[in-house]
Amino acid sequence: MRFILNILWAIFGGGVVMALEYALVGLVCCVTLIGIPFGMQCFKLAGLALFPFGKDYDDSRQRGTGNVLLNIIWFLFAGVWICITHLAAAVPLAVSIIGIPFALQHVKFALLALSPFGIRIRES
Repeated sequence: MRFILNILWAIFGGGVVMALEYALVGLVCCVTLIGIPFGMQCFKLAGLALFPFGKDYDDSRQRGTGNVLLNIIWFLFAGVWICITHLAAAVPLAVSIIGIPFALQHVKFALLALSPFGIRIRES
């Protein structure tokens, strides 16, 4: 079932487009030395965006000053806008019964996009 949902997500839920966007932004961020940590988070989100069904993130964050500082910077410059984008994509998908699983994935991404530093992606 996960395989079918992942294929449908990649085609109809916007998975390929999201993964390409995250990967492109990750490449742009990695151009500068300061942007490399942000680029790495974009690559992590790109991998999850391509096939999200069957994967979850571990919310027991690795606490540390670096992660908190990077999450604050991410939140101010990217997190809010990415969250709004995912929520805007979730609303029309939630209207139809068929789109509800895809809408739930967008909500998961919206929460993850607010502060991705210190989160681990794992198989569920």
